[in-house]
Amino acid sequence: METLFLADVIDIKSDDPVAFTFFTGYMAMFAASVFFFFERQQVDGKWKTSLLVSGLITMIAAVHYYYMRDYYAATGMNPTVLRYIDWTLTVPLMCVEFYLLLRPAGAKQSFMWKLIFFSLVMLVAGYIGEAFTDGSMTHSVTWGVISTVGYVYILYSAWFGEAAQLAKSSGNESVQKGIKALAWFVLVGWAIYPIGYMAMPGGWLGADGAGLLRPQDMDLIYNIGDAVNKIGFGLVVYSIAMKETKKSKASA
Repeated sequence: METLFLADVIDIKSDDPVAFTFFTGYMAMFAASVFFFFERQQVDGKWKTSLLVSGLITMIAAVHYYYMRDYYAATGMNPTVLRYIDWTLTVPLMCVEFYLLLRPAGAKQSFMWKLIFFSLVMLVAGYIGEAFTDGSMTHSVTWGVISTVGYVYILYSAWFGEAAQLAKSSGNESVQKGIKALAWFVLVGWAIYPIGYMAMPGGWLGADGAGLLRPQDMDLIYNIGDAVNKIGFGLVVYSIAMKETKKSKASA
């Protein structure tokens, strides 16, 4: 029994930063979920759903990171399939956050579904380009361009399009600052993912089909990016909810 137990213990080597970020990413996002779920009780009713979604995003990611951590520890390989399953669930939920924040300003469900649709275009095309790559630039570029269409639509909406216009018309300073902060996450934080895609074998940044980065380097970048983006998104929403709740109580 002792031998069996020891065999199940995950060995995180001191010189393996990837394994370290898988573990810390899992713990950080699990802790963030607990925080968002508990703090949900502190905000006005109209903000509770937003914090619930924030908690779901980090909780879904934490569960996937639990399995990705074990997969990497056992194989040393990039858990591409698990990562894309995580993104396919959490990124559309991030788009839902835009809708929930802007619903008081008149955002309609069609706005939410457009964001979700283009996020899925981005993710499905990215998965096909990465998971089924033959190392050729033609394959990766074709699916990368399709994926980029989805990304650019969300980016444009956040900075200049429907999301930006709704935030401006809301007349709410907290919402305006929050949407601008989320727009920065989409511009800077989400940019990590297409850069990682382009650095894979056959990508634009690769040399002779070899790839600019090793798979473990990409995992390191993705792990840090996931934690910053998903927890950061939630903290922006939490900040807006708390400010508006305090304002509401002060005026009551």
